[in-house]
Amino acid sequence: MTKKHSLLALLLLVPAPSIGVLIGMRICPNDFGRAVFFIFKLWLLLLPLVWHVFVDKQKLSLSKPSNGGFVVAGLLGLAMSAVMITAYILLGKHLIDPQVLKDMMAGIELDDRRTYLLGAAYWILVNSVLEEYVWRWFVVKKCQSLMSTNAAIVVSAICFTIHHVVAMSMFFNWLVVSVASVGLFVAGAVWSWCYSRYQSVWPGYISHAIVDIAVFGVGYILIFG
Repeated sequence: MTKKHSLLALLLLVPAPSIGVLIGMRICPNDFGRAVFFIFKLWLLLLPLVWHVFVDKQKLSLSKPSNGGFVVAGLLGLAMSAVMITAYILLGKHLIDPQVLKDMMAGIELDDRRTYLLGAAYWILVNSVLEEYVWRWFVVKKCQSLMSTNAAIVVSAICFTIHHVVAMSMFFNWLVVSVASVGLFVAGAVWSWCYSRYQSVWPGYISHAIVDIAVFGVGYILIFG
């Protein structure tokens, strides 16, 4: 795996979700835009797999957690969740308008309790795994081939944050986005560290899932009282 290959892989992957969000949610918020969003989402999920097999010529694996790390990752997830909930109690009620969240959930048809909880289950059980697979396994590994591990952790966290900031900016003001982006960067760096330390996506997933439970719990309170 050459450095040129790693850089090309990052250039092809990292901008994809942001482009998909911009086209699907801002430039063309219609059926065409949704189709483009889906295509870029599919690209985000399939490119690492195809690249690993056909460019890097490596075998597929389930990222076996042979080095442990679940206790540490779980404690990190609980710590980040505690900080996030505390921030919501102290600042969130003053920064976030519940109606904005309600309108956002209505736009993706998650504005009743049942569909919201089903959506939360998908994000916690499935989407968190997919994000670890993309942003930690693939992006961190490619960054490590270009720079030191510490730098790779920082760069991968920045890439992870940018994607989410683009999406959040569609709904929230700059102050909310700025505060959230700090949390996203810290979380991304923690999960990248987990992958680098334990060489598996699963410890990071446990931490990620715990944080997502807290996020959707706060969202539930804001939306449904």
